[in-house]
Amino acid sequence: MYRAVLLDIDGTLIDSNDAHAEAWVIALAEHGRRVDLSRVRPLIGKGGDKLLRELAGIDADSAPGKAISDRRRDLFQRLFLPHLKPTRGARALLERLHGDGITVVVATSATAPEVADLLRAAAVDDLIHAASSSDDADESKPDPDIVHAALTRAHCEPSEAVMIGDTPYDIEAAGRAAVPTITLRCGGWWSDEALAGAAAIYDDPADLLQHYERSPIKAGGGVASA
Repeated sequence: MYRAVLLDIDGTLIDSNDAHAEAWVIALAEHGRRVDLSRVRPLIGKGGDKLLRELAGIDADSAPGKAISDRRRDLFQRLFLPHLKPTRGARALLERLHGDGITVVVATSATAPEVADLLRAAAVDDLIHAASSSDDADESKPDPDIVHAALTRAHCEPSEAVMIGDTPYDIEAAGRAAVPTITLRCGGWWSDEALAGAAAIYDDPADLLQHYERSPIKAGGGVASA
């Protein structure tokens, strides 16, 4: 059994991907960049710096980039975060991991303050051993820096950990760090074909928990659930 589980948050533990996309659309529009939601939504899961560059050609470290990013963060926290719900079975899955003595470490492109807010909203903040965020990485997902940082915080080698996420960017980031990924469909948007690089695919944390004994967490391999 793996010693550590590296966890994405958005779309994995909390149903927040649509909200992030809407906050980006509003923030970009307020700064004169009108972008359709259908262009933003498939990019949620990448780091905000990469999303800004791809959608608007803006460097996140520039004055406009910082203004848009700050506004997006403010919109998300005030308008959307108070209404978000945990994904089905999120807390129960983490309790099972704790019961098995598995170290649980967050690996996300969110900032450290956002991580704390999201974990509280997902009602799992007391079940996380450590967290790596964009503050710990030079490059955001799908680059592997955040996964490497999470491995360091978990005090384990890539072969001793598995990632749980919901996007192709989680799969790519973990794969580039030689860590396998369990992917959840609850992040929305992506087909199973787009998630084909995962070791296994489940509907949500509750589905993974239902198939826990045969999942890669316990068995080192797995297949997509029905």
